[in-house]
Amino acid sequence: MNFLPTLRELNINFTRKIFLRYASESTIFNLSSGYGKCGVSVIRVSGPQTRDTLRAIVSKNFVPKDRYATLRSLYHPVTNEMIDKGLVIWFPGPNSFTGEDSCEFQVHGSLAVVEAMFDALGSIPGLRLSQPGEFTKRSFFAGKLDLTEVEGLADLIHAETEAQRKQALLQSTGSLSKVYKNWRERLIKCVAHMEAYIDFAEDENIEDDLLEKLKTELLSLRENIQNHLNDHRQGEILRHGVRTTIIGAPNVGKSSFLNLMCQRKVSIVTPIAGTTRDVIESFHNICGYPVLFADTAGLRTLTDDVVEKEGISRAKDRIGKSDLLLLIVDATELSKRKITNKAFFEGFKEQYLKELGITTDLLSETSLLVILNKVDLISSEDLEKLKNLDVALVSCLTTKMENLFQKMEDKLKYICSQPTADNPRLTNSRYRQELISCSNYITVFLDNYTTNPNQDLAIAAQTLRKAVKCIEKITGNVSTDDILDVVFRDFCIGK
Repeated sequence: MNFLPTLRELNINFTRKIFLRYASESTIFNLSSGYGKCGVSVIRVSGPQTRDTLRAIVSKNFVPKDRYATLRSLYHPVTNEMIDKGLVIWFPGPNSFTGEDSCEFQVHGSLAVVEAMFDALGSIPGLRLSQPGEFTKRSFFAGKLDLTEVEGLADLIHAETEAQRKQALLQSTGSLSKVYKNWRERLIKCVAHMEAYIDFAEDENIEDDLLEKLKTELLSLRENIQNHLNDHRQGEILRHGVRTTIIGAPNVGKSSFLNLMCQRKVSIVTPIAGTTRDVIESFHNICGYPVLFADTAGLRTLTDDVVEKEGISRAKDRIGKSDLLLLIVDATELSKRKITNKAFFEGFKEQYLKELGITTDLLSETSLLVILNKVDLISSEDLEKLKNLDVALVSCLTTKMENLFQKMEDKLKYICSQPTADNPRLTNSRYRQELISCSNYITVFLDNYTTNPNQDLAIAAQTLRKAVKCIEKITGNVSTDDILDVVFRDFCIGK
């Protein structure tokens, strides 16, 4: 049998969906992963009836060995007809992904084999198809994962680039969870000390400077949270894709550049200036980073065409929402003006942007990369001089690219950064909102403590409890049904 060492997540459109209310006592099954007809499919079962299911499919006398792959013939429990011969693995709870008794059937990957296995499992009383994300939901309720790890696992399943995979893997293995749990523990300790002071303020065992120490700890904690928030949204940008807008004057080769990057005709290219009127998007993996390209209308300040004016307006609106701007410039313009040193080039770039109607406020939060197109039209001598400038050199006509991908990779690394286990990135807007609220509650407490030392300490303690709950909403330590629905509904069927 051609069993492959790694398995990818696979959504299958032939799965019969049974929408039943979630019940922890039920036993569920579904297709976890597969490689199609020439590979292997993995069908997982989880719940209290898993051992009985194994015996029904394999043999009544089958005694599975914990976490050990066994090659067995698999049979339909009603017809007793052999379905396939595959690997069977037994994972007894609580040492399993879901925390329950679980097993895997690794069978040949054809649709017919998987359908036959589903029919066999569906004939066993008490078994049902899992809902999307239900295996992971059971893992969460069993305390195997917290919400940050769950969402990291979802990101890992949907990762399209190497950088996304690395970030999601860090989160799914608990890098963010450790940070937030540490903050929660510190906040809980502060609340406990506050309540101890309220209840035993006159007790000789309570330190006189306890409130001052509490203030110092909260100041430190708030600083940690603010530093985590001041990340320029690097983790979120990497998670969703770097919004990259291609800009420039009409007919400098913006649409040709997008077609070159996509290796197909995405945008219409003609000698007529102003061909592109709307924003045309295309998503690609560039140097391991997710990049959402947007081709825009050529920018110029003088035009009487109403449609072109609207296209320019949309282009400028897109510029303000971009993470990276690719400014396409005709290389022959620099060659004619004899611009070969960095000082002259910076002056040219500033004037060029002004002529395009791009103000500095549009560029304040955006990285800019200048790309000189049509280098095939300049002399080799001028080309060598242009290499000294901080630009990328391309020819969309001849598909020549001089240091383009290296320049783009440098920009993408700067925009997305490189998350590490010791310094994980904030990846979710939900986390950001809760952390902002948490920081605000700490600020309210500190401000009240500074301006009103005689304040009601019971009310002050309640403010800190609200800060704790903000962290708990991120990790899932409190009942948050609305959040859970959002988190788990995006999982694919087999998870």
